[in-house]
Amino acid sequence: MHAVRYFTAVAIVVLAAACTRASKSADSTSTPADTTVAAPPMMPAAGDSAPMAKADSDMQAVLDQLAALHGKPIETLTAVEARKQPTPTDAVKALLVKMGKPTTPPPGVTTVDCEITGAAGTIKARIYTPDQGTKPLPIIVYYHGGGFVIATIDTYDGGARALSRMAKAIVISVEYRKAPESKFPAAHDDAFAAYKWAMANASKIGGDSSRMALAGESAGGNLAVATAMAVRDAKLPLPKYVLSVYPIAQPDTETASYKENAAAKPLSRPMMEWFLKQYERTPADGMDPRINLAGADLKGLPPVMIINAQIDPLRTDGEMLEKKLKADGVTVERKVYPGVTHEFFGMGAVVAKAKDAEQTGASALADALAK
Repeated sequence: MHAVRYFTAVAIVVLAAACTRASKSADSTSTPADTTVAAPPMMPAAGDSAPMAKADSDMQAVLDQLAALHGKPIETLTAVEARKQPTPTDAVKALLVKMGKPTTPPPGVTTVDCEITGAAGTIKARIYTPDQGTKPLPIIVYYHGGGFVIATIDTYDGGARALSRMAKAIVISVEYRKAPESKFPAAHDDAFAAYKWAMANASKIGGDSSRMALAGESAGGNLAVATAMAVRDAKLPLPKYVLSVYPIAQPDTETASYKENAAAKPLSRPMMEWFLKQYERTPADGMDPRINLAGADLKGLPPVMIINAQIDPLRTDGEMLEKKLKADGVTVERKVYPGVTHEFFGMGAVVAKAKDAEQTGASALADALAK
């Protein structure tokens, strides 16, 4: 499914061998001028939440296609059942077919699937290597979304692949353990273990351990920041940059954007409440600084970029995280894209603002990793 392009057979064997061997061994702040979300078309009455914004036409086309796949409400299902439901990625592929466009990944990146060392055994990973760029290449450790419960590296292939191609960097997409089978802090522990694996094995995969970054979407956006905290606390070399796309940054589901987008698609408030319940051992875990990033000590972290979607229950989480990073002296840039929803990142093939967001994030990573 993930075709190998422009990569010699020898290089593939070397890379796969490196994965197998390793798996068996144990400041100032800046905010761009265009980050403010456009005001809604009408002001809400006092005490009411703002009305949910209207999606752009290309975003709406994806939402319509997702609805046509007739998925069941995630929050009414078991985790096993939820993992079988159609995803926004499925909707994008169906839309591409409808438009008469290819569903195969664009050229420019080679992938190899392997196993790496997690916190409690081996875990799967996918290594993306750009066809362009001079080795040793910088490395981005990437964490997919899914509320710590659903989705895989396949579901989030689009975002990881785009970052590798656009930033000209090796991307390691991590298949961390999921809840409820593996409760908090399993995903966080695997995320940190994956970063340490990348540091130790950088040269074996053609990478440079002195030029590393973290990135992730949704739950993975949380893991990216939390892993930077873990690296700092362990006194290991810090990543150069963190890209956090619509991160889970705190446990309160009564924020302004949760109320405004309570019934949003593809992520709603009931879904987020279900995700947190699946991952947390007890509600007290929600206040752990690894989940409650907006209440954590963020001092000493590398520069962070936060990308948010307007039509997303997690938009206020991004705002709260931005404020805490600024308060703790961390350089942070945040951009909110109007007219798009949660999961838009990685949809560059069909959503214009997704392509812009991917390029924005990749350019920031490339600039930081060039230093």
